[in-house]
Amino acid sequence: QVQLIESGGGLVQAGDSLRLSCAASGGTFSNYVMGWFRQAPGKERELVAAMDSRGITTYYADAVKGRFTISRDNAKNTAYLQMSTLKPEDTAVYSCLGGIFRWNTNLYKTPQAYRYWGQGTQVTVSS
Repeated sequence: QVQLIESGGGLVQAGDSLRLSCAASGGTFSNYVMGWFRQAPGKERELVAAMDSRGITTYYADAVKGRFTISRDNAKNTAYLQMSTLKPEDTAVYSCLGGIFRWNTNLYKTPQAYRYWGQGTQVTVSS
């Protein structure tokens, strides 16, 4: 059974930084497109960042561009989301998703296209 387990969330103040980790087990992590999604109360789930299986190509939502960085270490079966200059509007449950599809299909933009989901980790930014 493939598992994705997020960690690193917490309660921080505006302007602080956090690094989220997503540890994968039970599958071939190096073949997965990885995406970070978030969902805030009253809002749709949105794609924050995504990366292809080789860590070459990335996507960022406009709201986080320049502040967040997605990365992966295939040798450690782990994906990361480095979040800097956090804002109250970043408050959400953050989930990492693993997909088995080609990057150029653009399926990384669609939550239901991903096969594997983590349980989510809460990020709360106060001000």
